[in-house]
Amino acid sequence: MTEKLSIKIKIDGREYPLKVARDDEEKYRKAAKTINDTLIQYRQKYASNSTQDFLAMTAFQFALKNIELEAEVDRSPLFDELKKLDEELSDYLSL
Repeated sequence: MTEKLSIKIKIDGREYPLKVARDDEEKYRKAAKTINDTLIQYRQKYASNSTQDFLAMTAFQFALKNIELEAEVDRSPLFDELKKLDEELSDYLSL
């Protein structure tokens, strides 16, 4: 069983308590830092005082990147090869 660790991450000046697996702590802290860095970039680039706008654009940027990465994985030659092997194995097992 993985030991849970209580941490607090800070996003845009607000703290959020989380319980995470000890092995995942660094990922969570890095994710929070990435969000905060992106928020700073939007604040410097656009003349708006709306934290909600900056958070929305940050969420949009990460969602878009996630969709792009999913599409990239789907086009992976390895994925195509695994699909072909799965079909061959299914054909063989159906004999």
